[in-house]
Amino acid sequence: MKTKDKKPANPDGSMSLSGHLKELRNRILICVILLVVMFALCLSFAPQIVTALTDMGEKYDYVYVYIAPQELFLVYMNVALIGALVICFPVLAYQVYAFCSPGLSSKERVYISGALIAGGLCFLVGVAFAYFISLPFMLRFLIQFTGQVDVAASISIQSYVSFLLTVFVIFGLVFELPVVSVLLTGLGLVKAEWLVKGRKVMVVLIFVLAAIITPPDIVSQIMVAIPMLALYELSIALSRMVGRARKTAAAEAE
Repeated sequence: MKTKDKKPANPDGSMSLSGHLKELRNRILICVILLVVMFALCLSFAPQIVTALTDMGEKYDYVYVYIAPQELFLVYMNVALIGALVICFPVLAYQVYAFCSPGLSSKERVYISGALIAGGLCFLVGVAFAYFISLPFMLRFLIQFTGQVDVAASISIQSYVSFLLTVFVIFGLVFELPVVSVLLTGLGLVKAEWLVKGRKVMVVLIFVLAAIITPPDIVSQIMVAIPMLALYELSIALSRMVGRARKTAAAEAE
């Protein structure tokens, strides 16, 4: 006896609510498993990573201490967690994109996939900028104050590593500004003219934001504000290019 083939629940190819929830569960499970594995791997290399970070300060005569029994272990945990997130970011971003892509148009898929790739690269460039340019200047400037008073500089290892990791994350996010501007311009949500008109307001907001997100010293604030201003100008230039490209494409379509 022949059996009839089962017809799909949704002939138009759409997925039911339960199907979406199952897909979301599977993608979250993949992300969690990968994060746990990478966290364990990074934790095994945490001493070497912390040593590389402390070597930067030792060049300027920083001396490190830990003032609680669990402090060094917590530093290793924080470093391992951030390292795992950085390593897993491409997979995490892909899982989010793959889950959302069925509801996007072809143009939106192109812009968002390009923004994810460019965003990851810009984040790494921001971290490299902080490591090779900003942090050496900050550390050298801040340690110079100890020569003006009779106080020994014994830095808590947790405070030191937290300071470095905070600066890395801040610069990584700051360098995302051109990517965000291009993405929003490409989607038609932002125009270069708006960015130009808001330049004076943005200068003030950038310095206010730099004062909020950085440690409470003027050097860190300036070292964050200056790249943000340069990146804002770059965002205007890129936004103009994307805007002209959109106008050309619209004119050709007509």
